[in-house]
Amino acid sequence: MLAKANRITSADDYRVIVRRGAKVAGAHTVSYLRSRESGTDARFGFIVSKKVGTAVRRNLVRRRLKAVCHEALGDGVCDVDVVVRALPSASAADWNEIRAEVLNALERRRARASIDAASQKGE
Repeated sequence: MLAKANRITSADDYRVIVRRGAKVAGAHTVSYLRSRESGTDARFGFIVSKKVGTAVRRNLVRRRLKAVCHEALGDGVCDVDVVVRALPSASAADWNEIRAEVLNALERRRARASIDAASQKGE
């Protein structure tokens, strides 16, 4: 389970991240990423609608997403808010597919941040 400091709980926070965050789409998930101030913990939120399946399937998908995000925290992800929206195909996807999509979105954000930092140093 994610610690309280690593969870997005406010509906307003969800709304801002989804509307203004960078969108990374995959076959089973859509991730919205928004940078936070430096030195803050990463926060994660999940959107799993009824289109994904029954309550049992939705909870399975949500648990898998939480496990991936917990793993990403161990890898040092910080200074970002992430909302992961599960698509209906996520209920049939296996662990490795979901893991790869979420970690790919985080890696693309990390690469983008390093490019932005390098361009700011050059100016």
